[in-house]
Amino acid sequence: MMVQQSDDRDAIRSRLAGMWVAVADGWGKHADYADARGAQSAERMLELARVGAGDRVLELACGPGGVGLAAADRVGPGGEVVLTDVAEEMTAIAAARAAQLGLGNVAFRRVDIERIDEPDASYDVVLCREGLMFALEPGRAVAQIRRVLRPGGRVAFAVWGPRERNPWLGLVMDVVSVQIGAPVPPPGIPGPFALGDTGELGRLLDDAGLADVRVEELPVPLRTVSFDEWWRRTSALAGPLSAILASMPEAAAQALRERACEAVRAYETASGGLDFPGVALVATGRRGA
Repeated sequence: MMVQQSDDRDAIRSRLAGMWVAVADGWGKHADYADARGAQSAERMLELARVGAGDRVLELACGPGGVGLAAADRVGPGGEVVLTDVAEEMTAIAAARAAQLGLGNVAFRRVDIERIDEPDASYDVVLCREGLMFALEPGRAVAQIRRVLRPGGRVAFAVWGPRERNPWLGLVMDVVSVQIGAPVPPPGIPGPFALGDTGELGRLLDDAGLADVRVEELPVPLRTVSFDEWWRRTSALAGPLSAILASMPEAAAQALRERACEAVRAYETASGGLDFPGVALVATGRRGA
């Protein structure tokens, strides 16, 4: 029974990894937007983790690399940032962006957040923005992170807060669920709001043995100039949703778009744009001596 359960989990992990490979192209095209969208979270993470000159930093689930590239500027030539993702297509995007910036203190590897193939006590800081909530076993991931931190090393995570407080994405999931007649994400598959409870997120870090655990809310509203802009970018970047949206027949896709347009009426501005509230959770801790 245990072997079967392990096999099932590995199959889900493989499916999730394939999902990120499939959407890597969209993340590459919208990398600058993703950086701008996540700038507040990134800045707060770097501040709370006290990333500074000479640090060795590991970024997990790096996507196009926005947080890690910002960290590379802070650690300077005497430090190093290793940007990793389960999808090599994502690390390739991050590497290309680092080359354009002329950064020489960065490295890139394929790493699964639940199976971090790095030596014990090898990093001063670990960062992960909007990745931990997609781990099938987040407790296992946090335990791995603690293992690779040096004594006194710091970690900072950012995840999305509750679904109902992030309608810019929650509404898309709602209308897709209605359209296909099934919940999104399906049962057993972690989604973007899987760690949206402040208490649960804090306990996850406590249970892994991290010290000085702190979780705070960070307002991250989303404003767009039009429905079309919001729909285009969300469709390209929304991980688990992107494959569903891309596979729909044209008539179904159009019906979904119309349903979404109606669902966001409450957030329309006088100029025709959209103004959504949004909340991220930023969690930090450190490895004890």
